[in-house]
Amino acid sequence: MRIGELARRAGCDVETIRFYERERLLAKPDREPNGYRLYGDAHLKQLRFIRHCRTLDIGLSDVRTLLEISSAPRLGCGEINHLIDRQIARVHDRIESLRTLEAQLLGLRSTCGLDVPSASCGIINNLQRFAAGESNTPS
Repeated sequence: MRIGELARRAGCDVETIRFYERERLLAKPDREPNGYRLYGDAHLKQLRFIRHCRTLDIGLSDVRTLLEISSAPRLGCGEINHLIDRQIARVHDRIESLRTLEAQLLGLRSTCGLDVPSASCGIINNLQRFAAGESNTPS
C-alpha cells in the first residue's frame, strides 16, 4: 500500500508517518520502481502500536525502547515494567500539578462576582497584580 492508504488505515496524517520514519520509529518501506514507498501490513501494525503508545502519552524515546524490546521476543519484560512504572509516576505527578492548578483557578474565580464591570473584576485585578510583581494573588 502507498503512504496515503497507510495513513487512512491507521487514522493519521501522511506527515505523521514521515515523522515516525525520520525518527526511525517506523521501519523504512521498500520502494516501487517509480520511487513510491511501498508499505505492508507490518508497517500498519507498527504504526498502530506507536500511535497507541502515544495515546498513553508515552514519549518517543520510550516508544523506541518498546519497539526494540518487542522485536526481541525472548527478552524479559522487566525493562518494560520499569518503563511503564515511570510513565505511571509521570502521570501521577501531572495529576498533582493539575490539582494544584485547579485550586489556584478556583481561588482566582472566587475573587469575582457575577457580571461586574471589568474594572472591578477580581480576576483581572489579581492577574494584573501578579504581572506587576505583587504576590498576593489567591492560590
